[in-house]
Amino acid sequence: MNVETAKTNKPRKNAFVMFIHKMGSPPWFYNFTGKFIPWFWAIFIVLTVWGLYLGLVKAPADYLQGESFRILYIHVPAAWMSLLIYISMAIMAFIALVWRIRIVEILAMTSAPIGAAFTIVTLAAGSLWGRPTWGTYWVWDARLTSELVLLFIYLGIIGLYNAIDEPRKAARAACLLALVGAVNLPIIHYSVKWWNTLHQGSSISLMGGSSIDTSMLWPLLIMAVATKFYYGANLLTRARVKLLEQDIRKAWVREVLKEKNG
Repeated sequence: MNVETAKTNKPRKNAFVMFIHKMGSPPWFYNFTGKFIPWFWAIFIVLTVWGLYLGLVKAPADYLQGESFRILYIHVPAAWMSLLIYISMAIMAFIALVWRIRIVEILAMTSAPIGAAFTIVTLAAGSLWGRPTWGTYWVWDARLTSELVLLFIYLGIIGLYNAIDEPRKAARAACLLALVGAVNLPIIHYSVKWWNTLHQGSSISLMGGSSIDTSMLWPLLIMAVATKFYYGANLLTRARVKLLEQDIRKAWVREVLKEKNG
């Protein structure tokens, strides 16, 4: 067998596996993700301005709720993100616990404050929406109560992570709590079906027709996409800062700081 044949027969590493290995390198992760953050922020701003313009200016008033329905362009995307971020965090927590990848631990833990913020926005916007709709800011409705529990779980994860001095031990403990807390997700999602609640059911279906008019639906979908770019930009920004804090004594961080300081 000649040299060329040996090179041809040499197994090649899967490109995705190589990418995962690279993502585990703090310097590579820091430099790679830094290229996307400005684009994510820019796309988020453009989509948000576009979505709010369509929703607050162009969309007609609802025939039952009048102008008050427009808060859905904040409330609904925030509610979706409060669940989506927790799902992402739980998946990353599982990966972190099984494969002990430090970058994934950091991503899971930096997701928690963002998810908590979206949950707070969900509850606040829902309360403002509930006042003209239900006649009160708050009721102990199944959907509202389970969403409030989600906020407490987020806060518990953040508190547990910050209560332990050693970052990796803290991350593993908080990741375990994140997996346990995932039991609340199906309760939130199916609460309007399992119990007789004041909260309305879903008006949007990906598999069938939506009951919401298209003039109102498009701004909502645009805002939903915008919030995902916000999550991506915020998550990567927080993760890069956390990496610098944890590796402050390492050579690659000194090089980064030297470049920033000129």
